[in-house]
Amino acid sequence: MRFKILGLFLGAMAFSGCASTSKMEAVCDPCFDSSDLSSIADGDHRSEWNISRNEARHPVETLEFFGLRPDTNVIEISPSGGWYAEIIAPYVKEKGSYIGTVGSMTPKRAYRKRANETLFGKFNRYKKSFPKGRFVVFAPPSKAPIAPDGSADMVLTFRNLHNWMRGYELSQAFRTFHRVLKPGGILGIVEHRGHADRDQDPTAKSGYVNEAYVIKMAKKAGFRLEGRSEVNANPRDTKDHPKGVWTLPPSLRLKDKDRDKYLAIGESDRMTLKFVKR
Repeated sequence: MRFKILGLFLGAMAFSGCASTSKMEAVCDPCFDSSDLSSIADGDHRSEWNISRNEARHPVETLEFFGLRPDTNVIEISPSGGWYAEIIAPYVKEKGSYIGTVGSMTPKRAYRKRANETLFGKFNRYKKSFPKGRFVVFAPPSKAPIAPDGSADMVLTFRNLHNWMRGYELSQAFRTFHRVLKPGGILGIVEHRGHADRDQDPTAKSGYVNEAYVIKMAKKAGFRLEGRSEVNANPRDTKDHPKGVWTLPPSLRLKDKDRDKYLAIGESDRMTLKFVKR
């Protein structure tokens, strides 16, 4: 069976201190301890902007909660520009593997093109630090496989469920995650958390999704809820913003209007859920 794959075959690496280079020379491989998530999250391969988001997104605590280990075979669903990929891929580079999914290898929309360019660029730029990485197309409700059945130890997705809340896309997505995981494999989800006492908008127009709805859909696909974490909770988020979740940082869709107000709230309140394939 053929998979629609963009392979990035990256060489093995032994880390050493980065040699100084002039601005005209190629950028050296980044310096960090690849066995330590905290070191990678603060590594010099990451932009100052991305590192600044660590305080709101808690990547180390989140990945530890999901149980990520250096020998994990990970599939990250829709990594966009690679904010989490640049932490996960170096961590599993020697003993595990990383697959990222994109909606299309040749997207038409400009923002998706930029995301792909940013994501692929990171893996091409630091070829010794991000080995074994490759990308496949995942575009629900398509049933095209993203990897062989039962091949992944872990499937992770961050702030993406609301994108699949049309028709049967979310149901198909969960079924795909279940199929590709090994028995006992982990599905880790971080998503904008909606009001618990309100009915779920089937289109998730605001970007918020009810936690109970996510759990229901995952269980329907054959998952068991293993645990919840409040590491990404934000009680300041009232979830009633004019432009939905994108009113808040980092999007700030209203631009300068009430900017200080939304900066004070911070990023959205988020559920962090760990499921196991039954």
